[in-house]
Amino acid sequence: MDRILIAAGSDKHVSALINQLKEIFPGVKFSSVSTGRDARRLVAEQDIDMLVVSCPLPDENGTELAEFTYSSSDAMCVLLIKSEISDEMADKVEDYGALVISKPLNREIFYRAMRFAAAARKRMLGIRSENIKLQKKLEEIRLVNRAKLALMQYLGFTEQQAHRYIEKQAMDLRCTKLEVARKVIKMYEV
Repeated sequence: MDRILIAAGSDKHVSALINQLKEIFPGVKFSSVSTGRDARRLVAEQDIDMLVVSCPLPDENGTELAEFTYSSSDAMCVLLIKSEISDEMADKVEDYGALVISKPLNREIFYRAMRFAAAARKRMLGIRSENIKLQKKLEEIRLVNRAKLALMQYLGFTEQQAHRYIEKQAMDLRCTKLEVARKVIKMYEV
């Protein structure tokens, strides 16, 4: 956790949150804004790890900001909401991965919820990284299969012969099967 953005309507709330968050996340850099519009701008422009919103903000109630954060960044969003409406708001933002904490804040619950939010973000980033690796592997398989199909179609190879050809070319040329597949596709598919 490197950067936390705090969105709160008053400087008093900002300083109180920063003091509590410094105990939980020592060494983290904090920024603050007072409106949802400014929070959106910073979330879009900077690499924020977590957005903590003390709801409501002067220009919105926070649900739209949670949705924006979910759709445009990897930041975890935590909404601090009056206890009377926290369940209703939680229902609205749970699909965006936002965590709702009731105000007034209980120090221990706040601490545990923030640690949980940080852990959930790490897990999400790990899953996203694995997903990217799998998508690259799937794309490689698709390209190799396209190259095999081209070899079968234009040179009359069987699938096994096409597969062996691509593997042998990769070994002989000291490159990957993906690079060989791209060359084959470029040669035969115009």
